[in-house]
Amino acid sequence: MNAIELLEDQHAEVKKLFKKYEGLKDGADAERQEIFEKIADRLSAHATIEELYFYPSVKAARTEDKLYEAVEEHLAAKRIIADLLQMSPDSEYFDAKMKVLQESIDHHVEEEEEDLFPKVRKLLNEEQLLVLGIQMKEEFDELMEAEPRYETPLQTDAAAPL
Repeated sequence: MNAIELLEDQHAEVKKLFKKYEGLKDGADAERQEIFEKIADRLSAHATIEELYFYPSVKAARTEDKLYEAVEEHLAAKRIIADLLQMSPDSEYFDAKMKVLQESIDHHVEEEEEDLFPKVRKLLNEEQLLVLGIQMKEEFDELMEAEPRYETPLQTDAAAPL
């Protein structure tokens, strides 16, 4: 799977989890916590592989502005996740923060898929995207073994460097 396909699949997976969260009834705190943790883990690992592998590999004059915006969007999402990690699903602000996180991620995904990814397809050939995809998938899988959401609060001081 190439890097862009991997990222698009991860975007779709997180969207499904947000939909599942939206469909939960009030009082389903254990389920809400479980889905939040899945979302937080996937977003944390996803942001890490983008920042470590994808963004540095696709940094060019035609992508640079989108990449700086993307790492700032990651920072905003990390800060929301860090807040949510300190809260209980029965908190009056939990659902509101989840909604803000979802809206932020929806915006980020739309920009990547509609603007950045087409530019990257012109920048890198299929072999380069495949090699990058393999590296990113391996790192993602490794990160997911360790509940990466718990590293997120340590990454909220500044946007990742490009």
